Amino acid sequence: MDAICNECRRWCCMMLFGVFLCLLISGANSSAQTLPEDAPIIISYSDSTRALTNLEASVKVPVFKPGGRTKVTLYVTNLDLLKNEGANAFRADIEDINHYRYPLTIISLDQLSDRPWVYALTVQLHGGIGDVGDTLIRVTWRGMSSNRVRLAIGHAGGKMSDDDGAVPTPMPDKPIARNQQSEATGLPYTGDRVRFMEQTTFGPTAELEMRLRRIPYSTWLTEQMEQKYDSVGVKRYSVFPYPNLPLQPTNIPTTCTGVCVRDNYTMYPLQNWFYRETLYGEDQQLRRRVAWALSQIFVVSGNETVQPSRMLPYLQTLDKHAFGNFRDLLGELTLNPAMGNYLDMAISTKQNPNENYAREILQLFSVGVDMLNQDGTPVLTQQGNKIPTYDQAVVNGFTKVFTGWSFCNVGCTNSQAGIVNFRDAMISTEANHDMTSKQLLSYEPGGTTTIPGGLSPEHDLELALNNIFNHPNVGPFIGKLLIQQLVTSNPTPAYVARVAAAFNNNGVGGRGDMRAVIRAILLDPEARGNIKTDPDYGHLREPVLYVTNVLRPFSPSANNNITPPTSCNGQSDGVINGITLTLDQDVYNPPSVFNYYQMDYSIPNTNLSGPEFGIFSTGTALKRPNFVNQMVFPAANARTGIQINTAQNIPCGTMITLTRLQTIAAADLTGGLLVDTLNKEIMHGSINGLVRNEIMTAIQAVSPADTLKRARTALYLVATSSQFQVQR
Repeated sequence: MDAICNECRRWCCMMLFGVFLCLLISGANSSAQTLPEDAPIIISYSDSTRALTNLEASVKVPVFKPGGRTKVTLYVTNLDLLKNEGANAFRADIEDINHYRYPLTIISLDQLSDRPWVYALTVQLHGGIGDVGDTLIRVTWRGMSSNRVRLAIGHAGGKMSDDDGAVPTPMPDKPIARNQQSEATGLPYTGDRVRFMEQTTFGPTAELEMRLRRIPYSTWLTEQMEQKYDSVGVKRYSVFPYPNLPLQPTNIPTTCTGVCVRDNYTMYPLQNWFYRETLYGEDQQLRRRVAWALSQIFVVSGNETVQPSRMLPYLQTLDKHAFGNFRDLLGELTLNPAMGNYLDMAISTKQNPNENYAREILQLFSVGVDMLNQDGTPVLTQQGNKIPTYDQAVVNGFTKVFTGWSFCNVGCTNSQAGIVNFRDAMISTEANHDMTSKQLLSYEPGGTTTIPGGLSPEHDLELALNNIFNHPNVGPFIGKLLIQQLVTSNPTPAYVARVAAAFNNNGVGGRGDMRAVIRAILLDPEARGNIKTDPDYGHLREPVLYVTNVLRPFSPSANNNITPPTSCNGQSDGVINGITLTLDQDVYNPPSVFNYYQMDYSIPNTNLSGPEFGIFSTGTALKRPNFVNQMVFPAANARTGIQINTAQNIPCGTMITLTRLQTIAAADLTGGLLVDTLNKEIMHGSINGLVRNEIMTAIQAVSPADTLKRARTALYLVATSSQFQVQR
């Protein structure tokens, strides 16, 4: 264990003193110059790695002035652009001798007329770059990083070294040939296939990987999106039945104690159902993943809803509309009692209006606070200022719309005396509804959209939700949030624009077709590809995804050390929330309407969006490897696999099986096959040589005869590595 402990200490140190840095780099080796064949290539001089630029004609060694007004034109090749794909598909940055990285502004992209396989990419320098001499500049496109070439700023020369293996990349006389078979579908565990499983499910499995070798991704997405029915022909949106949870009195009766409180006044039964769905619900994996993402956009928290029976209809609404139309989702959630309770619409009347829901539906659920271009970038005034999407008058208008709606406690299907009805949609009481005119969102600067007075609450609501739904911000705003949840925290504007276009009109389901949006996100070229080398690509696995991606690939089951009831059927009981709770993600109990972490959270001292880093701290960073250790290295008396714990609230427990890894460890005494298998199956080939050597050293410190310990050591080190924790 010494090698493992030493490795642990070293990595914990990295966590404590470089919490963001060590995970942000995600194993991306900025000094490695070997490029995948589909990476962009910056053209250099024929005899050096100095960039060929717009100053080439007049100056042998071009030197650019420091400052934010300086523009540089680079020449880039090895691109295969989509129709209308342009400058907003690219990013660029510069690194100086002090290893500071400066993002550059992309100005334009123009195809050369005499060499159409070459593009002139013009960038604007960052205002913070001084007279630093030689720097290294890179371009990224679709998650792929180019070679880095030298660029002189202020003066030529200095101590900036080329990347290892850097070679000149002179102007090509013809397009660069590519191997068209590089991502053949029949190959086992391609990097792209593993990434696809990570983006669409709660973790790869061997069974799903085998199926995806034989069918296109598009076919699998269609299968997942098809409506499922139970044995008697009723529509279902889950594999395991939703928990049967009767509505309870608001105050806990004195006769309800212990298990009664746990099952009726906490999220315990819903959390267990959720984790069983994530581990075993194969024909609903994509729906569960999208619904989980939607629950972090349209937030309702059990911290205030309290009863799981009250929360369940809200979750069923997310499930039902995950592949439906966004307008239907918005409408049903607006009248959902749990939402009405959480954001106070249920108590908002003309006599005592509450603007909480009015603000959040605009700010968080639909259009955002700033006017957006269709690629998700802010619309700016001539002075460079952002333009607010709405003002207080609009908030007041929507507040009026949402008055007079409350629980249907009499006369509805689920009305019960003395019990608040959280199952049926809220209904209106005209006497409590503001009947005056209402100002809504305007789609033109300085314009005004108004609902006339005297309309019914239902008519007001219909017009108001249509007003929100048709706002041009909705496609890029919601599209980008879903991209961040499923694929990458920092999508290019071009990626956002393609998804927004699918939202606006996919040609089949019309505006707001969620099927089209999800397909556009997951099949986009920025999401796909065997290797992603852009160091800013991907996202930190939030705790739920981190835990399930450790469990699912290794056949999670009921724990051997617990004598489970027959109802377990050999499966985990789903009592896993105790793990993610300590990582600051208490399932269905987000701390505020802004989710577990703010969706616009930026990593400190960078220009990078990193929402999940909002709950990543020195404390939670150390608890991640503790979880893996708990799963991989069980108590001394445990049989093969692991247990979470054996408290009375955990009837079956959870374990994973490492038998196959043991077999692999026995087949190769060097340990290399074991590491390479994990690299291929759960890391989509992203482990770099340095990390591989570190893991190999730790494995080789374990006796070859102890195959189980070798398997555990390898899995522990891979699953706690920064390269695994950042899904790339």
